[in-house]
Amino acid sequence: MQIQAISLDLDDTLWPITPIVLRAEQRLHDWLLQHCPTVAAEYPIPAMRVLRDRIAVENPHLAHDFTAQRKLSLTTALQPHGYGDDTVEAAFEAFFAARNEVELYIDALPALERLAARVPLISLSNGNADLGRIGLRHLFVDSVTAREFGQAKPAPAIFHEACRRLGVEPQYVLHVGDDPLLDVHGARGAGLPTAWLNRGSHVWSDEVRPDIEFRDLTELADWLDQRVAA
Repeated sequence: MQIQAISLDLDDTLWPITPIVLRAEQRLHDWLLQHCPTVAAEYPIPAMRVLRDRIAVENPHLAHDFTAQRKLSLTTALQPHGYGDDTVEAAFEAFFAARNEVELYIDALPALERLAARVPLISLSNGNADLGRIGLRHLFVDSVTAREFGQAKPAPAIFHEACRRLGVEPQYVLHVGDDPLLDVHGARGAGLPTAWLNRGSHVWSDEVRPDIEFRDLTELADWLDQRVAA
């Protein structure tokens, strides 16, 4: 396996996503309590979550765009109470700022620095994290999001877009991610070699296995160092 570049998933690969979303939901609710108390009363966190899920189901054309789903949910909640687009944007910013306050896995930053010193890195995510806000953008040559591209993993086209931006053929771009369907099967279907990041010691349930498997990004960086040195 000849590796000339690496594409990396973000959520649950570089940081755990669940605590981030929970904190962002709380931050949004606190903002609504302060600025739009009638909306906060009608939509406590569980009700806002139900609304967000309903908006996603009713708008399948936005399945790749979590930002648009969230803003449409906020419009639906705020508009009947007389609030306009400016308030929607401000409420979303409260949520989005917290969404980008990530707590990296302890191995992530040192491993990213080692990987970036070896090969070009590109992020490839269905989520809406902002690497610039997070402070990691300098380690990546580019960033591809489903929202920006218009399709989400596991669609082959989004993997091919990452390869195009890298200027590297798919067979030489190792895709690394935690999700068996979105990352491993998606990348394999697009012709990329695959690395499953298995932080939870899960058992692979499919007969078609990833090319390689790692417990954390330190193991990935060690593996790449050995290949480059060989």
